[in-house]
Amino acid sequence: MSSEKILNYTAPFKSFLDTSFFQELSRLKLDVFKLDSTCQPLVVNLDLHNIPKSADQVPLFLTNRSFEEHNNRSGDEVLIRGKIFNFNVLDEFRNLDKQHFLYQRALECWEDGLKDINKCISFAIISFADLKKYRFYYWLGVPCFQQSSSAVHVQPEPNSPQIFKKYQEWFDINYSKWVCTLNEDGEIINYDKDIIGATKVLAVRDTSTMENVPSALTKNFLSVLQHDVPGLTNFRLLIIRQSEGSFALNVTFASHDAQPPSSKSDMKVTGWEKNIQGKLAPRVVDLSTLLDPFKIADQSVDLNLKLMKWRIIPDLNLDIIKNTKVLLLGAGTLGCYVSRALMAWGVRKITFVDSGTVSYSNPVRQALYNFDDYGKPKAEIAAASLKKIFPLMDASGVTLSIPMIGHKLVNEESQQGGFEKLRALIKAHDVIFLLVDSRESRWLPSLLGNIENKIVINAALGFDSYLVMRHGSRQEEPSKQLGCYFCHDVVAPTDSLTDRTLDQMCTVTRPGIAMMASSLAVELMTSLLQSKNPASETTVLGEIPHQLRGFLYNFSILKLETPAYEHCPACSPKVVEAFADLGWEFVKKALENPLYVEEVSGLSQIKQEVELLGNDVFEWEGDESDEVV
Repeated sequence: MSSEKILNYTAPFKSFLDTSFFQELSRLKLDVFKLDSTCQPLVVNLDLHNIPKSADQVPLFLTNRSFEEHNNRSGDEVLIRGKIFNFNVLDEFRNLDKQHFLYQRALECWEDGLKDINKCISFAIISFADLKKYRFYYWLGVPCFQQSSSAVHVQPEPNSPQIFKKYQEWFDINYSKWVCTLNEDGEIINYDKDIIGATKVLAVRDTSTMENVPSALTKNFLSVLQHDVPGLTNFRLLIIRQSEGSFALNVTFASHDAQPPSSKSDMKVTGWEKNIQGKLAPRVVDLSTLLDPFKIADQSVDLNLKLMKWRIIPDLNLDIIKNTKVLLLGAGTLGCYVSRALMAWGVRKITFVDSGTVSYSNPVRQALYNFDDYGKPKAEIAAASLKKIFPLMDASGVTLSIPMIGHKLVNEESQQGGFEKLRALIKAHDVIFLLVDSRESRWLPSLLGNIENKIVINAALGFDSYLVMRHGSRQEEPSKQLGCYFCHDVVAPTDSLTDRTLDQMCTVTRPGIAMMASSLAVELMTSLLQSKNPASETTVLGEIPHQLRGFLYNFSILKLETPAYEHCPACSPKVVEAFADLGWEFVKKALENPLYVEEVSGLSQIKQEVELLGNDVFEWEGDESDEVV
């Protein structure tokens, strides 16, 4: 007939290999396959009901579950089995005779199809996994075959939606079947080569979505049919799709020779998938950013933060937190807990400063140390512990004694070097946490933090109380500038460490206090970083308090705010000006004599005025002749 034409086909599947597939392949390669490059079974469940409208073929979606031999189907999915050949060397993958490989797979499908026509389809993947660079080379092949001398001519038939619906319902129930036929009573039954010779009807489940063009898998079924029923020359072919687009064809075989092939020339095989450029070539996937354990960890540790942003606080700026460089002065109980909370918020750059070593009493209270760390430098061990927890942390430890006001000079060269190093560290970081265990050790960092306009967060502990506060900034309006840790004092800090008793040498505090103060200090920092205006009092995270004073005795927290004190020994304009003029010489004088700072700041004059005021209050106002007895 003039309307007859040779039947054309489209590719049967379009592969989609999920990241989890390569993760499981990596695991199996390392733990199970090792150097075994023989075929390994794969199983895929095809969803023939929910095919994307833009797709020309059913997606062949492979995940980590594709390696499970007993992968149970769900819903309306159709199971298809395949194999993967993972080569040990990239050259083996490249030099493989691809056409011969696919031909061998086609012979396997042919032999299985002669036993059961529903098993004449399969797929194969060749691959090479570069586990050092996490690059995966792969190529999907779906063997589609027909006799070289065969040709299939077709003539379209008028569509009958009602008939197609019956076949669709049959295939939904018989999800393991790919073909069916009619018996002599017109009932749909499983494929039977004896019956089909009489009824001359073959219905095929299709994976194509192109109008009136079946998938190349149809070639396999027709080849097996031609072999099973050699006298069959004309018959009715129904291409059944589970959604829409089914159609019918009158088919004529141009050749009757369908004997099992004895050589490569007897069978014409196709089936290699084209890459995204439309070429017959393998695909390469670089998953180094996903499968490298460090990079996986880098993404995983931020998961909770990203969920927080996506679901609760869309305006939360996570990048500013992640890119903040934090200096922790003190690697004791507070320093350990503050660092862990900072990590949880995504901070990547943390530097510890401490002059001490780990003692036997430390590990139970200080979360970054173990018993074996006894005698080792605290700052260095704390940084190493953070890297063990999360290897991508940029953590470092500096063993350094902070020059302390009121403490006499012992070695000026060494102490000046410590001052210069401390100032350089403060300059190099964005946020400074004061977590040391004495008032005088907080004085110089408070002054330097003010000079360098850094965010300074202070945390201090009592037995059952704590103080968490942020220092005011010179960037604030003078009338609105908040106070620092020393703005409440009417005297400069002095040496409080010499001749202390055992209970004074240790920070005696209820164990939970440090964790409470540490977490609040970090939350205060993150709230402050969200502020676009230094004077703002609220952010997307809520209020930004100045001071938090907590008391475990009655489980209460006071939120306080105090202004900067014009005679403060650490942040007053006169002290800042004197430091700017003298630098180390100013610090040197303060170390030798804390009264010097009182004179510079004006505290000494205030003390004198208070004393005069006291004399006036208690002056005797009786007659000159009165006597005091």
